[in-house]
Amino acid sequence: MSSLLILFLLIPLAGIALASRLRRGKHFFLLSLAMVLLDDLCLLVGVLKLPTSLPMKTADGWLYLDALSGWHLLVMLLVYTAGSVFALDYFHNDLAGGRLNRATARRYNQLWLGSLWTMTLTLLANNIGLMWVGMEATTLVTAFLISIYATPAAIEAMWKYLIICSVGIAFAFIGVLLVTASLQADASGVHQLFFTELIKATGYNHMLLKAAFLFSLVGFGTKAGLAPTHTWLPDAHSQAPGPVSAMFSGFMLNAALYCIMRHAALVNHALASDQFTSRLFVLFGLLSITIPAAFILYQRDLKRLLAYSSIEHLGIITLGLGLGPAGCFASLLHTLNHSMAKSLSFFAAGRLGQIHGTHKIQQIRGALHSTPLWGVALAGGLFALIGTAPFSIFISEYFMVKAAIGRGATVALIIFLLGISVIFVALLKQMIPMLWGEGNIERQESSSWSGIMVVVALLTLLLFFGIYLPLPMHNFLNRAAALAGGLQ
Repeated sequence: MSSLLILFLLIPLAGIALASRLRRGKHFFLLSLAMVLLDDLCLLVGVLKLPTSLPMKTADGWLYLDALSGWHLLVMLLVYTAGSVFALDYFHNDLAGGRLNRATARRYNQLWLGSLWTMTLTLLANNIGLMWVGMEATTLVTAFLISIYATPAAIEAMWKYLIICSVGIAFAFIGVLLVTASLQADASGVHQLFFTELIKATGYNHMLLKAAFLFSLVGFGTKAGLAPTHTWLPDAHSQAPGPVSAMFSGFMLNAALYCIMRHAALVNHALASDQFTSRLFVLFGLLSITIPAAFILYQRDLKRLLAYSSIEHLGIITLGLGLGPAGCFASLLHTLNHSMAKSLSFFAAGRLGQIHGTHKIQQIRGALHSTPLWGVALAGGLFALIGTAPFSIFISEYFMVKAAIGRGATVALIIFLLGISVIFVALLKQMIPMLWGEGNIERQESSSWSGIMVVVALLTLLLFFGIYLPLPMHNFLNRAAALAGGLQ
């Protein structure tokens, strides 16, 4: 079973190499989809034996998979599978019309598979230094996906993303160095910075370890889009192509937050308490809910609106991490639910932008009539994002409220409810004319099989998990939540 971990890394690399041999534009996108489906197959094989096979190690302990990384691997592959299917529809006209030439299509798909590889490395790395390398590599690879269409606005957004996130990742590197400086153990695994050994080590210098977590939280939090270091995110998400925006919001932000979870587990273990990390999680979580609430009220661009919504939902996940084991459970469930809803919303925004020739909210009207498929997708995605029942985000936010009550976090609960209430009203106000207003686009009857497939699949999953949470999934989430807390 441990060989699966190596396969997860080899498959995207094989796809990058094979892309150099292809000649037709559409074949690049089919190759990317095939490689992601192969990763899905590896995960399926692993899922059938997860109760007995986790945790697993390979490569002399450098690669490691447990319930926490396994959960994020599942979410990642769901987002990449949906994005790869949607890309067939999204880039179809650009390929046919020559706006996307063969060289650009090759570059896009090699970068797409490259980003899959870097994020997989981040999740599977047992060494916290290697995990940092994986997260830094995601910045370098995904930056060029933002400007795949080299408009001035896209290039500006790319540079803003590169500069701000590189500074953030530099802070995270200081965090890794401070973890090393805080060690007083002499086990070889500890000196190699293996997480599996660090989580069992004793004799940490608590002051240095707390400082390490602060640097890691600010550093990786910048990449996760947490306020107030979120300023790169609206520009990058709004300028990137639809599938890339969905991948950014649907998983890349989660990958950065995963790194913070690993560092928090070390601190909680060393201090035998989660009080230090919990206060910081609650603070950054509430900031990331309230600040975008103010910006969402005045947004005029659909993709920027969704970008600020991503900051809000990453804030909700971060808040949950500060609310104990029940909060960690709610956060991890919310990770999945937000990834599905935000991917669906960005897919709809991307196609509506192509159809209307703009992402300006005032010029997108009557989508349910003119483009029924993408109107339904936008409606489902936005209704899910504002937490309406029976969509699954309602359930994870309900668990979040229960966790806050159980923790006695009354002030945090009130701010959380006020923040999501403001966003609920703001998004609803923006949504109604886009869906039911009178538009000037003639009704489009035809929809591609790939577009229909991805919309139906994501809507079905959002509704299914809003009604029923399978017991094996519930148990697996409990195991992952215990690892995120670091006190199991």
